[in-house]
Amino acid sequence: MGTVVITGASAGIGAAAARALAAERPTVVLCARRRERLEAISKELGNAEVIALDVRNAKAVRTALEGEPFDIVLANAGLGRGVDKLAAGDPEEWSEMLDTNVKGLLHTVRATLPAMLERRTGDVVLLGSVAGRQVYPGGNVYCATKHAVRALYEGLRLDHVGSGVRFTTIDPGMVETEFSLVRLRGDAEAAKRVYEGMTPLKPEDVADAILYAVTRPRHVNVGEIVLWPVAQASTWLLKRS
Repeated sequence: MGTVVITGASAGIGAAAARALAAERPTVVLCARRRERLEAISKELGNAEVIALDVRNAKAVRTALEGEPFDIVLANAGLGRGVDKLAAGDPEEWSEMLDTNVKGLLHTVRATLPAMLERRTGDVVLLGSVAGRQVYPGGNVYCATKHAVRALYEGLRLDHVGSGVRFTTIDPGMVETEFSLVRLRGDAEAAKRVYEGMTPLKPEDVADAILYAVTRPRHVNVGEIVLWPVAQASTWLLKRS
């Protein structure tokens, strides 16, 4: 395992993945908007490069990542905003989700994939969601972005079959991170209630799945991994104590 680049690496699944992958002794490049958080993680890991980067900015992504010899690209940056019904939704929040979750992923892959194709090796890992497989009330636009991630994963596999590059989508259910706090516009009490009465996944659980996928023998492509908490049967059906 060589050089890894992770977007959205400042917290949650991205930070957990950085720790898991760094344990395998690659060079890790951490990308996110919050430089101070990246620097703290880099100090912890001891060998990580930090790039303050907003994946919504195509030019900035190209400048930072294009042509670099990455062995693993983890396109993890993403967010949810709001749980309103579509008719009451905020178009600015829709744009933020689309620009980050879909266009940000496209910018990341477009900048990094050509060098992998030229070397005929590498792993592109997309952070999807079970929301890309099932829609739930209030999920509308967020679910649409994750359905787009799933479509892009399938398109990458078809477009680049036989290239030597492996493509993987990791699709978790409920993971306890800052996701709900961001989605609920900073309401800490409401975010805490999302996980009450059940045991959600931890970021480390998802990081472990990512590590598994990228450490298989090169002839093996773990294409799709779906992770659910035991208490979650679908995107909307939970068993709470």
